[in-house]
Order: sequence, then C-alpha cells, then structure tokens
Amino acid sequence: MAEKKRKRAQTEAALKDRGNLFDIAIQQVNVAADAVNLDKDVRAILSQPKNEVIVNFPVRMDNKKWKIFKGYRVQHNNLLGPYKGGMRYHHEANLDEMKALAAWMTYKSALHDIPFGGGKGGVKFDPRQHSVSELEKITRRFTHSLGSNIGPEWDIPAPDVGTNSQTMVWMMDTYMNMVGQTVKNSVKHVVTGKSVTSGGSYGRQEATGTGLVHCISHWAEEKGFNLDGCTFIVQGFGNVGSFTARLLSKMGAVLVGTGDAGGYIGNPEGVNPYKLGEHVAATGTVAGYRGAKEISREDFFGLEADIFIPAALELEIGEAEAEALTCKLVAEGANGPTYPAAEKIMEKKGIDVIPDILANSGGVIVSYFEWLQNKRSERWDAERVAERLAKLMKETYNNTNTFMQRNGVNRRTACYGIGLKRLQTSYEERGIFP
Repeated sequence: MAEKKRKRAQTEAALKDRGNLFDIAIQQVNVAADAVNLDKDVRAILSQPKNEVIVNFPVRMDNKKWKIFKGYRVQHNNLLGPYKGGMRYHHEANLDEMKALAAWMTYKSALHDIPFGGGKGGVKFDPRQHSVSELEKITRRFTHSLGSNIGPEWDIPAPDVGTNSQTMVWMMDTYMNMVGQTVKNSVKHVVTGKSVTSGGSYGRQEATGTGLVHCISHWAEEKGFNLDGCTFIVQGFGNVGSFTARLLSKMGAVLVGTGDAGGYIGNPEGVNPYKLGEHVAATGTVAGYRGAKEISREDFFGLEADIFIPAALELEIGEAEAEALTCKLVAEGANGPTYPAAEKIMEKKGIDVIPDILANSGGVIVSYFEWLQNKRSERWDAERVAERLAKLMKETYNNTNTFMQRNGVNRRTACYGIGLKRLQTSYEERGIFP
C-alpha cells in the first residue's frame, strides 16, 4: 500500500505543472483562425470569455462545522444560443481551466451547428472526501449562489468530472424552487444530464461514449481498418472511458490496458470492461483489479495497441507520452488531453487524431435533445435519440473531412475552422450592438 501511494504521489508531482490550459486552447484556435483568415475583430471578441463569475459560499458539514467553498461559472460566448457546458467538482479546478473548457464548448456547439454557446463551471473541492449529504448541500448552495447567472434560456449546466445525473437533479430542483411555484415546471431545462425520471433524456448517460465510438467507426471505415480483433487502451475509466470500452468490446475490439488516478493496469490477453466496471464501482479505481497486472503510467503509454482513447483530464499527453505511443489512432474522449507539441510528434509518426471537440461531442448533442424535450414537454424514445445522434455525428465527421481536403489542414484545425466560420458569418450578419 505504501509503495502504491508513493508511485501515485510521484505521478501527481510530475503532472502538477501542466501549463496554462487557456493559453493552449488559444494556440489551437489561432492555428485555425489563420487557416480561415478570421476577421481580426472577431478573433479579438473570441479571445476572452464574456463573463467570469466566481462565488464563495458557506456550507455546514456533517460535523456541524462550516466550510467555505469557491465556485466558478465562465460564460465564453452566446452568439449562437444560450451558454452551455458542464459543472466540474475537482480539487484542481481553477479559473483558467474553466475559461479553456468554456471556449471549447463554444467551438464544439458551432462545429455541429447546435444553437448553443459555450460555458463551464464547477467547485474547487474533492467530492470523494464528502458524504452524499454534504454533496447535496454543496450543490444546492452553489446553485443558489449562482442565482440568475444560470437559466434555461441563458446558461445551461450539465455533468462533468466529479458530477453526475444526481448532481444535476439537485441543481434543477434548487433552481425550480428559486423561481416560484407557478413557473417551476417550465424551467426543467435549466440543466441537462438529469436522470430520466426527473426529466432527463434516454441515451444521455452513454452519449459521449457513443459519439466517440461513432467517430472511431467512421475512421475505421475510411481507412479500411477492421475493429473486430483490434486492440485499444483507455486512460480514465469513468463515464466516457467505461462506456466507450464496453461499446468497442461489443464490436470485437480488445481492451489491453487502462488506468486512472489510482493506478494503471494491463493485460495483453484482454480486460473485460464489464467486470472492470463492477470493480471500479466498488472501489473507485481500476487499481487492484485481478484480471490484469499493475503497470506504471510510462508502461501504459508504451503498450502495443491500435487505438488510444484518452478519457481522463486535460494535458495528459505530452512529448514523452507521444513518443511512447504505438497506436494508429488517438480518439480524444477527454477535453484538451494533448499538448500542441505532442500532437506534432504524433503527426510525424503517422498517428491520426480525432480531436475532442468532435470525438467527445455526443454529450452536448444529446444534451441539446434533452433541452428540446423539456422545452416541448416531450419524451423521445431511446431509438429516436440514438438515430439522431448517429446522423449528426456522421454529418459532422464528413464535413470535417471535406474541410481538411479543401484546405490542406489536419482534423483539429478543420473542426475549429468550421466552427469559427459559422461564428464569423453570424457576427457579419448581426453586427455588434449598439
């Protein structure tokens, strides 16, 4: 146990100074802005979020003592529709991280031509250190502190790292009780990612993983690559990583390695993602799973595999990790997992990359479907949701390929380029008020 803690501490120390996430996001956008000759005024507008909200609020803990928490909500752009983005509970949450994630949401929505803008928020704390009762109180006080900074036609939160459907139901219920009895049932779409019972959509929980697998399938068809019998590794085995692994395994792909903050494991004969999921649900980590051998983080990135799916936190793939990879494809389930310098290395090695704003966008797409259902007082069946998600993912993937070929750019730049052109066109048509 002491050795495991020591290794984990070393890994955390090595990753602590990841650099400024917002600066890296701006670098990625600027490459695409240059490629599409983005208007300098539009570039200036998009270079910073419209609003940055920070709240500090007290919560009474189970031991009857009060604790102060810091919460964030960054609203990057709402030209195309209401701000939209997740709420993250994590002990490393900070303003620049929220700014980057909010900006990525703007371009993700614009890429798919969804009528949303970009936002992101959360609370700086470790949810694993708190009881369910404390998590509920933290969520409700945070929602109350945000007040009118969120709203069903203004800014719509969703789950992210450290939050889930229960978190969203608490947020929704708190907001509903803030607006008054006569209109409370008309504001269920203030958040998405809720449980189905409380107004959520079928298919939302697995949506990000499903969209990711759609992208991988389109890539495989394009390359003439057979997913049946191929191997893959997944970093992060939370919602996105676990659902992706299960879906790929149904297609015949073999999971040979995975890892999270607790440690890394590998098995060249294959890891059962369903049994591993049960282990993670019981222990909170992949570490200790008996169906695989413990390996180091460095060994994980060097595993022989056809596909790598980063589905953990941001900036996990640096130059050393890129050099170690042996795969044919990196499909980004996480937001911003790759340093620009690392991506250049992967390009030289011939590794294809499906970037985050395309690969992990299934979540915001089905969140849009949930928002529509709540607005219309409708309930779509699972088949309708799945069909519409598959259709939109395919359209966007094909549009991205067309943009790549016409402009001679990589897939990430193509994704940003499509989104930027849509935003620029809207600014040209609407102008700036007053």
